[in-house]
Amino acid sequence: MFQRILALFDGKEPITKLPPKEAKYALGALMVRTAKVDHAYLFQEVEQIDKILARRNGLNVVEAAKMRAQCELLEEELPDTADLAETLQGAISLEEREAMVAALWSVVFADGVEHEEEDALVAEIEALLGIDENTGQQIHDREMAKLPPNRDD
Repeated sequence: MFQRILALFDGKEPITKLPPKEAKYALGALMVRTAKVDHAYLFQEVEQIDKILARRNGLNVVEAAKMRAQCELLEEELPDTADLAETLQGAISLEEREAMVAALWSVVFADGVEHEEEDALVAEIEALLGIDENTGQQIHDREMAKLPPNRDD
């Protein structure tokens, strides 16, 4: 499966839509990339990714952890974020892209700290996925509102 995803970016095959199963892994890889962008891949972020994968894919805790591990491997092999996000834009609906951005923000907020690198990466992904700035800000604010009130900013 990973070979098919990677083949989309190696220039040997024309870029086509990702099948739903592969798109799920690509989405997971983007969550991992977002969590790692500040050079601190923390337990809270891993835990949040697992929760999102479990909820979105109907998995139990162990299955979600296994899927995350595969997404981590895929994230290491994938080309730059722009190519991945642009491919995903054609593979998932606008509603799904907005849900993905919400998931990315929830990963950013998982450790209680919003880093500039994370903000920049999510903003880049939003733009590449065709999410306008206003909608992106609304998603950000909605996810931030879910945080406990005693969070340090």
